[in-house]
Amino acid sequence: MSRIGKKLITLPEKTEIKVSDGFVMVKGPLGELSRKLHPVIEVRVEGNTVTLAPKEETLESKALWGTYASHITNMVSGVNKPFEKKLILEGIGYKSEVKGDKIIFALGFSHPVEVEIPKTLKVTAEKNNITISGSNKEEVGSFTAKLRALKKPEPYKGKGMRYADEVIRRKQGKKSV
Repeated sequence: MSRIGKKLITLPEKTEIKVSDGFVMVKGPLGELSRKLHPVIEVRVEGNTVTLAPKEETLESKALWGTYASHITNMVSGVNKPFEKKLILEGIGYKSEVKGDKIIFALGFSHPVEVEIPKTLKVTAEKNNITISGSNKEEVGSFTAKLRALKKPEPYKGKGMRYADEVIRRKQGKKSV
């Protein structure tokens, strides 16, 4: 039995959820999100609570039960309060700026690196702090990871792009005799 799947999902006010044709749609003050449901999971909406249950007791349905409960919980919280991730760019000469629908980096390469910003996300860059926010938790996380992968932090001086709450374990440099 899934502990996460058994929990009731309560809907805040001004939030609607609709289940039809194998899709679940959540509508709130910040927009609308939808996701395709797996056929082994059943979603029931009663008033302002949502419950999930597997249609049959199989190993796959037990695994997907908690997964879809987490997805729907994230969708409900995303349409009410946007998810936010922060990146810190450290290093001499490393810069970032947002121009229109692109974010442009100077990362020590011979050319500037341009990355297209998805339409559903809002990106701000001031000094060397980059903030990515949006209502879809998966999209925010994957775009942030894509940006971080451009220049991962190195262990000797800590130069590169890191999450705001990430701690870089430093290595000791060369010792002189």
